[in-house]
Amino acid sequence: MINDFMYRAVYLIDDFEVVNVLHRVLLGKLGLEDRTRAFTDPEKAFDELRSIVDDPGPILILLDINMPEMSGFEFLERMISESFPLCMDVVLVTSSISDNDKALAEQYPQFVRDFVTKPLKLETLERITARAYSR
Repeated sequence: MINDFMYRAVYLIDDFEVVNVLHRVLLGKLGLEDRTRAFTDPEKAFDELRSIVDDPGPILILLDINMPEMSGFEFLERMISESFPLCMDVVLVTSSISDNDKALAEQYPQFVRDFVTKPLKLETLERITARAYSR
């Protein structure tokens, strides 16, 4: 369990509720359940993040790429167009193994910290959060 976690909040954004539930359970094993917000609608997640852009603190966003309402890449484009703060770290969590998706993810270095396949494993989340400590 992490006692003094760097991120103020963790946002799970995936259109499949079961994926969010699984990832929330894993975050709970790291002691982060009280800092986790889950959304199946990326628009609602975006609206909430927009409401805290003036004082966000460090935030981790675990973002699915392929969602019907708004793709992860559209989400990132909107983060840029609305000047979201750079303290929001995005990890793209996807079932895609497409080299094109990986290349596209590299076009957002100001936000994207990693590109991982789902479902996440506890070891992957530990690596992601450990890297946050090392910055």
